Amino acid sequence: MLGLPLDGVRLVTCHLGAGASLAAVRDGRSVDTTMGFTPLDGLVMATRSGSIDPGLVLWLAEHARMPPAELAATLEHRSGLLGLAGTADMRAILSAADAGEPDAMLALDVYHHRLRAAVAAMAAALGGLDVIVFTGGVGENAPAVRERAARELAFLRVKVDQGRNRAGSDDREIGSARAAVRTFVIAAREDVQIAHEVRDVLRDVPAVSGPPGS
Repeated sequence: MLGLPLDGVRLVTCHLGAGASLAAVRDGRSVDTTMGFTPLDGLVMATRSGSIDPGLVLWLAEHARMPPAELAATLEHRSGLLGLAGTADMRAILSAADAGEPDAMLALDVYHHRLRAAVAAMAAALGGLDVIVFTGGVGENAPAVRERAARELAFLRVKVDQGRNRAGSDDREIGSARAAVRTFVIAAREDVQIAHEVRDVLRDVPAVSGPPGS
């Protein structure tokens, strides 16, 4: 879709869904990501906290006597957008924010603040930015999230065309024709990628002959 060889292209993928992460891709290879030891790190997600001060975990364990299982369940299942807005559904949060609901507005502000900072960090890892891609349930289906993200990334020369952004559902380019950074929406297709990976593993497994009649 770029019409370019991958060599030299600096690309940031924004997988925004129930789980969310970014990847910095240079020459077709991932060189950085917002994920850490687990996918809990990084962006604010539907129910996951994203990056937090590890001192908070230590304080909760020491002063609130919160057991490890409770800490894990809270950070994984009761934080993120759910903890901020009372719902993990981005559509409901966008609707509530449009109606002026303070918790929803705060949740969106935190979500976009973290997203903007993380994209900038990925661009720094790449030494610049040529392409940004939105994917995942939110990335593919929430034009308002993409519009605000692009507006807040204007300092990186990102700009979307509102008509292209809000029209269509297929893989497409949504960036302004005058923008220095090209912007795309791409379906995640995680099931297809899993199938490819399984096929590659099975291809390397030697065939085993069973007993006659098996």
